[in-house]
Amino acid sequence: MNSRCFPWRTAMALVMIATTAGPAAGQLALPDLATPVGETLGRIERSLEPAEALTGKLNSAARDLAQQRLRRIDRLVRANPASVDRDRDGQPARKGELLIVDPAPEAMSAASKAGFAMLGEERLEELGVSVLRVAVPDAMSLAAAQRTLARLLPGAKIAADTLHFQSGTLDAAGKDTPAARMTPIDAPVGMIDGGPSSVIGVEQMRGFAAGAPSPSDHGTAVASLLHHAGVRHILAADVYGSDPAGGNALAIARALDWLIGRGARVVSISLVGPQNALLGKAVAAAQRRGVMLVAAVGNDGPSAPPAFPASYPGVLAVTATDGRNRALIEAGRASHLDYAAPGADMLALNAAGKAVRVRGTSFAVPFVAARAAAAGPAGRARLDAEAVDLGPRGADTTYGRGLVCGACRRVK
Repeated sequence: MNSRCFPWRTAMALVMIATTAGPAAGQLALPDLATPVGETLGRIERSLEPAEALTGKLNSAARDLAQQRLRRIDRLVRANPASVDRDRDGQPARKGELLIVDPAPEAMSAASKAGFAMLGEERLEELGVSVLRVAVPDAMSLAAAQRTLARLLPGAKIAADTLHFQSGTLDAAGKDTPAARMTPIDAPVGMIDGGPSSVIGVEQMRGFAAGAPSPSDHGTAVASLLHHAGVRHILAADVYGSDPAGGNALAIARALDWLIGRGARVVSISLVGPQNALLGKAVAAAQRRGVMLVAAVGNDGPSAPPAFPASYPGVLAVTATDGRNRALIEAGRASHLDYAAPGADMLALNAAGKAVRVRGTSFAVPFVAARAAAAGPAGRARLDAEAVDLGPRGADTTYGRGLVCGACRRVK
């Protein structure tokens, strides 16, 4: 039997089985999928080899993906010992400080007696959330400090400033045949990512990390896809800059607060990380303000733990499809899945303004965000009406409620 008749769902199941083989890898959220792995997955998708060979390649690709996730997080921590540490769950986070969400008046007094110094308290006015930053005592690891503070302040919402990573890669340049943009969308759309370069005319941009705002390939690609999908007014929040601990929960919360204040009612977030008490509260507060958040499920494979912010209740969780409308085999998962959109076999712009091939759930998110902005008050009902059912009849765990913005794919 050749791969022409090898069921795609069987291939997906094989990836799920293979990725489950590395349970330790599933505990860590990592940066974007490495290009060599992305190329391997793309070749496997195009393979016409016998089923047995395809099975072997799927297993090999899954093992490579799991190993790269572990290596990347290890390299990140080892390369930035002054900036990055692991929290009590093994997740990468900003070193040397913890966050207390909406602290009680007595919280600082109790923490001070145990050696925790106050770094600052701020209120995110649009979200109505207060955050107290406290310094970890000298010679105490972040994980140990988190456990200690939790014992001192039972019932308090204490979080490490965990890091979130972009969910896609940019590859070699392709030959771009500019396609006509979609119908213009006047509603402003916010994006939380790296900074877009000047090749994309964003309406406003602000930095929330050291060295931000600064041009980045990933942020530029996301902004170019928003623009291509018809969004005329992009509000960009750069949460990375040159900060080794960029993409942290506090930066994302601050960015969300700023975007709401600037009038964004749809926000595109192509980042993934662990659950975080501060970010969870910020997301819920934004939703109470009528803001629709659209987020990627990541590229860590189906055995990875649920990705956040996509997994927070009410967030539109987005997966990606290739040029044949098949779900990407490296697509991660969330606690729920809403929609699929194009995320591979297509082009976007890098920071230099060159058209490059992109792959990942990162690049599906701006398409869904654009359609959500076009839907306006109709929101999810309009998106549901537009979505093309690709899997079993009705909502499913591979495509959610269907493919959105299928015609938005920008190809060579």
